[in-house]
Amino acid sequence: MSDEDLKAELERLKSENESLKKGAARGVRMKVSDKGAVSVYGMGRFPVTLYKEQWLKLLDMSQEIRNFIAENEAHLKTKE
Repeated sequence: MSDEDLKAELERLKSENESLKKGAARGVRMKVSDKGAVSVYGMGRFPVTLYKEQWLKLLDMSQEIRNFIAENEAHLKTKE
């Protein structure tokens, strides 16, 4: 690769890095994965990806999950 090609690649990578940083600052976002599942980004380092039926089952359990968290508050940690 020539110096010019390396500089162009470096600029492209810098631009891509900046756009990824901006995306992380946007908060939680969703998209459809390549396999047709729902991926939620912004909750942690990796996306949370489940198929539609799994999300619906989890959402139906929302009150149970809240109760479990409340009952186990003393043992749970908070991500800072």
